[in-house]
Amino acid sequence: MISLLLKCLLGALAVLLIALASKSRYFVLAGLVPLFPTFALIAHFVVGTSRPAAALQTTALFGLWSLIPYAAYLLAVVWLSTRTTLVVTLVAATSVWLVAAALMLLVWFKVYPGVN
Repeated sequence: MISLLLKCLLGALAVLLIALASKSRYFVLAGLVPLFPTFALIAHFVVGTSRPAAALQTTALFGLWSLIPYAAYLLAVVWLSTRTTLVVTLVAATSVWLVAAALMLLVWFKVYPGVN
């Protein structure tokens, strides 16, 4: 139970830092805070304590692959932000992320068929 509470607190801290950064003169830091590996640390700790080192390595490699849909999302936000409303931009960019993530998963499981 304590472990779950600590994980929740890490997530809440990330949200707080994003909110504070977005209101400061250094608002661009709000784009960096989500890239702090808060959830990756949790995932890597859980995998690292419950599976062999090779599984942690594969998890980290998958994390690198997951940058592809995130980059697609960011590119969509950059391109759409001056062309549409905020809501349209975010919905469309999220849709781009979903499609890119689905494609990335299809490729991942073809390249690494034994890793499920």
